[in-house]
Amino acid sequence: MKSFGPDWLELVNSGSELADERSVSVHAFADESRRNNTYLLAVALVSPGQLTKLRKLLMGLRMPNQRELHFKKETPARRKQILSALASAVVHVDIYLACCRKGEERARQACVARLTEDVLKVGVTRLVFDSREVRDDHDLLTIRTTLGRSAWGTGLFYEHLPSENDPLLWIPDIVAWCYGAGGDWLRRVRPLMGDVIDTRKP
Repeated sequence: MKSFGPDWLELVNSGSELADERSVSVHAFADESRRNNTYLLAVALVSPGQLTKLRKLLMGLRMPNQRELHFKKETPARRKQILSALASAVVHVDIYLACCRKGEERARQACVARLTEDVLKVGVTRLVFDSREVRDDHDLLTIRTTLGRSAWGTGLFYEHLPSENDPLLWIPDIVAWCYGAGGDWLRRVRPLMGDVIDTRKP
């Protein structure tokens, strides 16, 4: 994945509190969306030096008494406000696509498997998914199968959390929604986007 390479890491370091370090321990946050028969899994990559800054920014964008940002429920005016506030954020979001014709869960696991392989290439140490409660076990099985015998040696910690527990899970939700909506929303979210990985292609 070209966008997960040195160029992105250099960008992360340039805005990070860890800019004097040569290596970056990247954190990844993933959430899903669906448009017709296309399943989307977005993953936001964030360096440790940006975690607190981005959480504060996102929490500040909530309305009074709003527990979390959920882009589907926001008004168009609010969506534009949120995207404008995030335009200069040091974050990188890739989107994985799969076909739902043989089932949404099957499509998701195709994305999770590919995502797991990719995050290892850039030294992700923590991978967080928006929890789907009882269905989280499907992700765990896919991750363990993908890691295989090397699971303990990768240093990858993965978990599921309710989206209100970590504001950084709101970023992949925002990007996935905008990508699926297309048009002007896709244009507005481009500054946050990296690659689109289509698992439907051979």
